[in-house]
Amino acid sequence: MKALVQRVYGPADSLTWEDVPDPVPGEGEVLVRVHATSVNPYDWHFMRGEPRVARLMTGGFGLRRPPVGVLGCDLAGRVETRGAKFAPGDDVYALLRRGAYAEYVCVPEDLLAPMPANLSHEQAAAMPAAAVTALLSLRGVESGQRVLVNGASGGVGTFAVQLAKALGAHVDAVCGAANAELVRSLGADHVVDYRTEDFTRCGRRYDFVLDIAGGRSVFACRRVLERDGTFVAVGGPAGRWLQPAGHVFAALASGPFARRRVVLADAVGCRDKAAVLGELAAFAERGALTPVVDRTYPFDDLRAAFAYQEAGHAKGKVVVTLGVPG
Repeated sequence: MKALVQRVYGPADSLTWEDVPDPVPGEGEVLVRVHATSVNPYDWHFMRGEPRVARLMTGGFGLRRPPVGVLGCDLAGRVETRGAKFAPGDDVYALLRRGAYAEYVCVPEDLLAPMPANLSHEQAAAMPAAAVTALLSLRGVESGQRVLVNGASGGVGTFAVQLAKALGAHVDAVCGAANAELVRSLGADHVVDYRTEDFTRCGRRYDFVLDIAGGRSVFACRRVLERDGTFVAVGGPAGRWLQPAGHVFAALASGPFARRRVVLADAVGCRDKAAVLGELAAFAERGALTPVVDRTYPFDDLRAAFAYQEAGHAKGKVVVTLGVPG
């Protein structure tokens, strides 16, 4: 089968197209033909091996060379082999640690969930990493609470705005002026243009602050939290050595010194991925959640999709299709 293989750290051009052996499912796995995938910051951090501090951590990237051959964590496809829970022809989606940038992948059945019935493979492939992150970030949000989403027009942000509204929250969204109408169309009650207004000095207070963009310090963001509010760290500005890990670590380190709760949303490390994907499918099927897809690339142009996503201007998600009919 054809796969985009990583053998060294570097830009997208360092990834190579290779013919690799077809995978054979083991016990508890099924073979899935990949119909669509997408590009996430998680993927290109692994591609580049950055931030480099992560290479020193247990379970990190690998000090000098990447430990994996095929990247890709978002998957939407069709089951090819029979398992205990799924049968050939079932449309499924999943959040993997790696492996989706290939024509086929073997997936443990416990990681798979039925695709939302009203979405295409391309739309479903936009959901796993970003939408799971958004839903985990909003755990505990109650109807009537005030939620701020900093970085509302990106992959996680577009899902977070919709989910917060579906949970009954009042949502303020921070993004650039060019994306304000998009974010309003997703349900945002108030949009803050980060170029002209500092949301940390706006005078408003929130029960939840979901920080995706990381453009302001943790301590500045905490100024707008209610006394018992929750600050959720998702990411931050990219950097070669420390960021965005430094921003996340700063958030976690500040938690014990205040009543305000600080948490980290880790979608890939989530133990109940299939259950969370099932929740997201329910939101999508009742019309409360629609993936925002900025651009769609064919599989052969996956490296170009990486370059576009890395530039940081995507509205919603960047999806890659494998041209599979049906």
